[in-house]
Amino acid sequence: MTTTRTENAGLAAGSPAPSPRRLRGGKDSDGGRRKLLGIGGGLAAVVLLALLPLLNLSLPGILPGPTYTPGSLQLLAMCLLMAAAALSYHMLLGVAGLLSFGHALYFGAGVYGLAVILSNLQIPLLPAMGLTLLVVVILAHVVGSISLRVGGIPFAMVTLAFAQAGSVMVRRNPGGTTGGEEGLALDTANLPDFLVGVANTRNLYWLALAALVLVFAAVSWIQYSRAGHVAAAVRENELRVRVLGLQPYLAKLLVFVAGALMAGLVGMVYLLLQSGAVPRAVSSDFTITLLVMVVLGGVGSRWGAVAGGIFYTLLDQRLTALANSEAVAGLPDVLRIPLSEPLFILGTLFILVVLFLPGGITGGIRGAARRFARPRGGQPGRTATAATARQIPEEQA
Repeated sequence: MTTTRTENAGLAAGSPAPSPRRLRGGKDSDGGRRKLLGIGGGLAAVVLLALLPLLNLSLPGILPGPTYTPGSLQLLAMCLLMAAAALSYHMLLGVAGLLSFGHALYFGAGVYGLAVILSNLQIPLLPAMGLTLLVVVILAHVVGSISLRVGGIPFAMVTLAFAQAGSVMVRRNPGGTTGGEEGLALDTANLPDFLVGVANTRNLYWLALAALVLVFAAVSWIQYSRAGHVAAAVRENELRVRVLGLQPYLAKLLVFVAGALMAGLVGMVYLLLQSGAVPRAVSSDFTITLLVMVVLGGVGSRWGAVAGGIFYTLLDQRLTALANSEAVAGLPDVLRIPLSEPLFILGTLFILVVLFLPGGITGGIRGAARRFARPRGGQPGRTATAATARQIPEEQA
């Protein structure tokens, strides 16, 4: 009785009291419920994406044709691969807070490494992919061991220098191995028949979807592992991590190499989808594109990286088609000139997102959901207090 009177006295005085849901562990149950909903929604999205090649769906203005056509499947597969590449960059920027300008080096190593191995060693696809991933890991370990000795802008400049060196080497075409400015065609002699030709674009789409699922699972596992927690702590306060006796350098190096490995995996699937390697895969411009995708989707969010990669790729493709259309060609110069430059429109969109949606696409969605769920007629804390007071029987006082 004494405890009940004390609670009622506190409620009457206006002091905050725990809600019944919190007293019953409702906070933990809500977190578990949200986690289950996220897993269920992700599985449903994967099933829907896997069924798209079998459906006759048309999205005018977004896809060039029905979803089962090779052109639409090619575009959708590219969206999935760019989402996976943005996830690999999320490992650096979103998890460890590492602003790298050279992430395209490992994507390009996957593209050119697999193309060179298939052309010169004449071995089957799976051993060639394994050998390529080994090369990517060694390259990332060497670059990471050097560049992580510094932080901030110096780290970004060092990674940019390594990426520029790789881009120059690809364009110089040493020994005729990279094809120079013209790129390198894919040697299909040792590839499985179900991955060769336009008729098998459906299989390549499913391969791109499998790569996205694999990268997302790996990112989630690393992000919630001990090394991922240490890397996130280093991002917030590296000095405190050192005081606790942990090793921030090793945690950052692990995240760096893991992100590079995922980028190399995506690059190999990109080579199979595009049937060739081009120098842009190693350029710093591609790294900037990945950075824009992550920022558009929301820095620090895995789903944001996926959404940003898909949204940017679709928008870039449709704006390119719009720029070359007759409708734009017939407009006055004041409209025709900006609309004929897709990068100008994308840059303007990026500035607007940074100014008005600092949390990106996912941040805007979460903010809208919170505003929608906020109870009407007063502050949430007072509403919960009043509800708690009503649930205490008066005869207990």
